[in-house]
Amino acid sequence: MSPLSPGIAQRTSGCVTALFDIDLRAQRRDRASRIGPELFLAEHVFADCLDRLTLVPRRFGNALLIGCPDQGWPARLPADRVDIRDPGPLFAERAGGELITEDDWSPNGSTYDLVVSIGTLDTVNDLPRALRLLFESMTNDALLIGAVSGGDTLPRLRGAMRAADAAAGPALPHVHPRIEASALAPLLSRAGFVMPVVDVDRVEVRYPDLGRLVNDLRAMGATNVLTERSRRFLSGSAYRAACQAFVEKATDGRTTEVFEILHFVAWKGSEG
Repeated sequence: MSPLSPGIAQRTSGCVTALFDIDLRAQRRDRASRIGPELFLAEHVFADCLDRLTLVPRRFGNALLIGCPDQGWPARLPADRVDIRDPGPLFAERAGGELITEDDWSPNGSTYDLVVSIGTLDTVNDLPRALRLLFESMTNDALLIGAVSGGDTLPRLRGAMRAADAAAGPALPHVHPRIEASALAPLLSRAGFVMPVVDVDRVEVRYPDLGRLVNDLRAMGATNVLTERSRRFLSGSAYRAACQAFVEKATDGRTTEVFEILHFVAWKGSEG
């Protein structure tokens, strides 16, 4: 992973190649905002975070919310003040917040006693640095809570894309690599957090065809933003092969796709 991802200033690291196209990620979130975001999965994740926060006997003073496709989310957090950041310019603007590249920003000292991160940290180029920057933005005894996509997300789509590649020729990167559940807690610990807890939630959604799944992913801002993605459309034969592979997994006319969600909670210790 790259210590400095391409951001607004287009800075890059000479050490390794950036995995994700950060400008394209912003464009894809803007597209989702314009067409009307599909929020069923994001709302499921956010509601889970709110449930977990009810277990903390505390109201927070200053909170930071990263990832805000719904303008109503900030008011639902148990905090007196909520600063909003989003990797998508339109989501940020419409929620009254600011744009962020999570592994390339400057925290304003130890400000937040609560940080909530919803569904964006799995598409940063330097996750360890992003976590460390969150750590630096937090006060002592502050809470970090959030969620990212896990390694077993979209198995049916991955299978369909393998079928497309088999029909078209060489394999191409269509689907993002994901964070494994076993790796996330150690990453949080190395960033300085204490008592990290990671839970796995598997959300199953039944689709009549591949096109409906792809439409949902577009409306989530969750389509391919890999730097080395294919720049061409699937050929007709490749697309038909993908659709057929997807349908072959159907039961009673619908294919069950899985979204694996990694929920995480960690604290900044008083000596952090």
